[in-house]
Amino acid sequence: MVIHGLKKFSLLDYPGKVACTLFTAGCNFRCPYCYNAPLVVDTHKNKEILPEDIYTFLENGRGMLNGICLTGGEPLIQRGIEEFLNHVREMGYAVRLDTNGSFPDKLKRLVSEGLISYVAMDLKNSKESYGKTVGIEDYDIGNICRSVEYLLSGVIPYEFNTTVVLELHQRSDFESIGRWIEGADQYFLQRFVDSGNVMRKGLHRYNENIMRQALDIVKERVPSARLRGW
Repeated sequence: MVIHGLKKFSLLDYPGKVACTLFTAGCNFRCPYCYNAPLVVDTHKNKEILPEDIYTFLENGRGMLNGICLTGGEPLIQRGIEEFLNHVREMGYAVRLDTNGSFPDKLKRLVSEGLISYVAMDLKNSKESYGKTVGIEDYDIGNICRSVEYLLSGVIPYEFNTTVVLELHQRSDFESIGRWIEGADQYFLQRFVDSGNVMRKGLHRYNENIMRQALDIVKERVPSARLRGW
C-alpha cells in the first residue's frame, strides 16, 4: 500500500461513521477535473505514510473512530490492499471504498471476503462521453459497466456520484446516466470545485440553476438522486 495522505477525523466522508480518510497514490485515469492531481502524477514528490504508522494511528483511535474511508487516486491499483484491509478488519473498523470502478474483479473479491462495507463509485459520465472525461479518448468502458451492474445488484451498500463540469457534461449525458443506473439506491451530483491542484486548468462549474435542472433529468429514472454539497 502506498499512502500519501491522512485526514484524521471526518463526520461526512463515511455515512453513519466517525471516520478517518486515507489517500492512496496513483490512478489509471487522467480526469481533467481531478482535484487531487498530486496523487495521480509525480507522486514520487509526496511523503509516504507507512501502513505501520496507520495501524498505530487506528489503534490509538479506538473508541473515537469506527470507520475508514479509503480513497485516492484509485485504491484498487494498490498492491497489498487485501493484506492492509485484513489488518484493518481485525482491528474492528468498517471500510468505505472510493473507486472509479475500473477493477470489477478485485472489487468483487474484496466484497466477497468481507473487507469492505460500503462502496462509493465515481461514475464519470455517460457511456458515450466516458473516454473524454477520464482523459483516455478510446477507453473501453466494459469494466465500468461490470462494476455498475455488480453494485446495482445490491450485494453491498453503495452510492454512485458524478462531479459535474461545464466543459464535460451536457443534458444528453444526464439522460443517458439516468437510463444506465435506473433505480440506483443512491446517486449524487456534485459540482466541480477548482482546488488549485486540478489536472487541467480552465474548467468551470455549472450554476445552481443548471445543476438543479440536471438533477431533475436524472430523477426521472433515479428517484434517489440528490445534489451533494449544497
